[in-house]
Amino acid sequence: MPQITTVIFDMYETLVENPPGMGKSSFSKIIEQQSLNTSVDNLWGNWIRAETEFQNTRLNPDLPFQSYFSAWKSGFELSFSTLDLDGDPQAATEQFFRDVSRRAPYPETNDAIVEVQKRWTTAVLSNADDGFLLPNLELLEVGFETVITSEQAQIYKPRPELFELILTQLGVSPDETAYVGDRQLEDVFGSTNAGMHAVWVNRNETPVNPALPTPVHQISSLLALPKILASGLAS
Repeated sequence: MPQITTVIFDMYETLVENPPGMGKSSFSKIIEQQSLNTSVDNLWGNWIRAETEFQNTRLNPDLPFQSYFSAWKSGFELSFSTLDLDGDPQAATEQFFRDVSRRAPYPETNDAIVEVQKRWTTAVLSNADDGFLLPNLELLEVGFETVITSEQAQIYKPRPELFELILTQLGVSPDETAYVGDRQLEDVFGSTNAGMHAVWVNRNETPVNPALPTPVHQISSLLALPKILASGLAS
């Protein structure tokens, strides 16, 4: 049974809320700020095409790294062009960044992290840009020993190099490390593939994707984390 010394957390939808569709509130704000003659659904529908393309290609090692800011700005450029709008993609992306950087923590996040930090070293590893993740971390009542974003590393989860980078910075082995996240691909598969012990935060009872590794450890609230960590994460 491994002796867990270190717990690494994903950020969005693990520590802070970021449900699907929340971004539409930002789009409403952008439409008002820029006096755009369109609806939220039209702007979102065109923007999401670029976002989907970004999600589908960002793991390709043959393509240059693209940050969230770059990808989201491309989405606004596409939307404004398709809808024939005289909008400012830079300003729209900056507003979106500001809103993402203010996502609220889940009700249990601070209490759960305090309990975890009584016994284990903690860190954050997230697919994110510094521009929205670092300000968002400041809204939490807790801090972390190490924080690494995909922008810093120029690589995205679930590629193992990103997990290996934070293990090296922390000076720990995969076998003594738990990774806690909400996505079966990026978090469960990614950390397991890097030799870590994955804990899947499945708040909404999402069905397991049979094409991906079945999570050995699954919780619906971070409050359950200290107990399973204390058990040693036995398989």
